[in-house]
Amino acid sequence: MTSSRNTWSAAVIAAALISISGLAGAQPTTDPASASAPAGTPFAEGEIRKVDKENLKLTIKHGPLKNLDMPGMTMVFQVQDPAVLEKVQVGNKVQFTADKIDGKFTVIKLEAAR
Repeated sequence: MTSSRNTWSAAVIAAALISISGLAGAQPTTDPASASAPAGTPFAEGEIRKVDKENLKLTIKHGPLKNLDMPGMTMVFQVQDPAVLEKVQVGNKVQFTADKIDGKFTVIKLEAAR
């Protein structure tokens, strides 16, 4: 009887551990604040219209943003990296990726247009 009880207890513990480890694997591993555009996200073409260093924002006239299913327009973006604001000026042609982070459209990566 003790052998049967020990086997049953071991089975219950094993099932619980498997269940817990499965839940741990399902948790997101990326902090939303450090999220980046998914690999393969195409760059969009744009032109800097305004640089707002105080509020960490860029106004960009851009072409379609395919990953966001958005047509070309002029809009304001947050920047993920404030250092980007020191590298651009109004009128610069750029290529960039953007995503929606915490409900805000955010420039993830930006470089001079080629």
